[in-house]
This record gives sequence, structure tokens and C-alpha cells, in this order.
Amino acid sequence: MKVPKAITQAVKMEKHFVIAVHVSPDGDALGSALALSMALESIGKKTIVYSRDIIPVFYRFLPGHERITARLGTMTGDDPLLLLLDCNDPARAALEKNTFGKSIVIDHHNTGSHFGDMKWINPKAAATGLMIYYLIRSLGIAFDEDIATNLYAAISVDTGTFRYSNTSPELLLASAELIQAGANPGQIAKDLYETWAKNRFALLVMSLNTLEIKNNIAITYVTRNMLNKTQTKLEDTEHFSNFPRMIAEVKISLFLKEKSRGMWKVSLRSKGDVDVSRIAEQFGGGGHKNAAGCWMKGTLSSVKKEAINVASLII
Repeated sequence: MKVPKAITQAVKMEKHFVIAVHVSPDGDALGSALALSMALESIGKKTIVYSRDIIPVFYRFLPGHERITARLGTMTGDDPLLLLLDCNDPARAALEKNTFGKSIVIDHHNTGSHFGDMKWINPKAAATGLMIYYLIRSLGIAFDEDIATNLYAAISVDTGTFRYSNTSPELLLASAELIQAGANPGQIAKDLYETWAKNRFALLVMSLNTLEIKNNIAITYVTRNMLNKTQTKLEDTEHFSNFPRMIAEVKISLFLKEKSRGMWKVSLRSKGDVDVSRIAEQFGGGGHKNAAGCWMKGTLSSVKKEAINVASLII
């Protein structure tokens, strides 16, 4: 994977950066941002890592997570360069009201946007973390244990810890280098998958009890009432959409979570050649072939019906 020379040169020239991630950040976005921040600061540059939303508890094992802030504040000197990671629209990062002197977008999603003075968008990359791995290498910065841990975690999240079809020889070689630099695969896997709070597990059980399967399409959901009963938050539902995909007959998994009354975030997962990004795009969302998302309005019943009807058309 080649990093555009213009981006490498721009990063080398700048001294101040805001590294921003999308709202409701996942492990790929967070690990990528933290690794890049650490790498840039190791060569004397100044960074702010921005996330509008609070970091989920289950990602607070990531080294340097405490440097993430929901306040941009001010940086002395020239206007900072914005590095927008794992999304390509400032609205996705809650930055639509902010202005920056220059901006660079680094993302691996298909969805398009006109934003960015420079863009490196590679839908073939399994994770933004892999792209940041190559950017750090192109800058001539060595991987230390903390940088390696963040990048390995980022790559693990978006490949299902190397179980998904986006796992490639290139990705495994990069991951091996990160392990050599100090990333601990066993500990990272434990932190990602085996440290759930009891109430989060209780929420998963409640969600799985809503399971319906129609025409090889599985649908599950979480309502605000279920969150209240288990004293959990929306971010605790991360990865819930993956569980129904384990069922042999299921080709598409639809997971609905109630953001507010009548507003639902829909996570779509699929197997093989079933392209769920086509479903998401019909509702103004996007993503990858096997993992995408969108927002839908309506009652639980109407949203379920509409989502299943659209999903049935692509199987």
C-alpha cells in the first residue's frame, strides 16, 4: 500500500494537528488516532485528538486514551492541520461548524464527500489502522509498544481479529511487525472480547431474545427501555450486530438501536458477496460490502418491516 507523497510531505511540513474521529468512535478510529498522535509527538509535533463522544469503557485499555478530548481548545502558532480519520465528512465528526486552515482525510469507507484539501481514501484497506501504519512508516517513525498496541487493536477490530474476508497477507505481515514492536495479541484480544461488564452482557442477552429470522435475514434490536433496565448506554451495543451472523442460514444481520423516540441507528452485517452498503445507501448511510450503517425514522415495527423489505431485494 502506497501513501500519497503529497500527504506524507504535508504532514512532515506541519507542526500542529487536530486528529479527529467520527462520532460514536470504534476501535479502528480510536486506535488509529492515538497511534498517529503518539507518532507525530515523538518527532516534536503538537497534536489534539478530538472525539465529540465519550470513549467507551471497553476501549480504555488503549494506551494514551486519556489524551482524547471533546474540546478543541486553542493551539499556538499557525492554524492546525485537520487530520480526519475513518470518515470523510466533518459532520460525521461533529466538526461542521469548525474551520481549519488545511485538512487531510484518511479513510477506508466507500462513501464519498467533497471535503478535504487532500484525501487518501482506500476502500480496499481492511482498516484505517492499516493506512495509519503505512503513513507512520512513510514518515520514518519507529513503532514503539504503545503505537503498535493501538494499531494492532485498530486492525483487529475491523477484521474481526483476522476472521473476516478482508484479512490479507499484507495485513498479516503488518500485524506481525506490530507484534515485534511490542503489541501483545493475547492481551489485546482479552481486552477487546473478555472484559465485558455484567450489565452489558445482560443487554446482549435481551437483544438476542428479540431475534427474528426471515428469508435468511436476522433482525435484532435494543430500545431505550432496554438500556434503562440494564443501566447501559448506546455505545455498549458495539459488535451486537455480529452475533446473529454466526447462524449458518443468516446472510444479513440487521441490528436496530433506538437513539431517541422514532430515530433508529441501523447496523448491517453480511457474509460473502452480499453487499449491505447498497441497503445503507438507500437510507443515506454507507460503509463496506459486509459492514455498513444508516439512520431510519419510524416506529420499531415500521423500521423493521422497511429494512427487511429492502434487504430482501439484494439477497
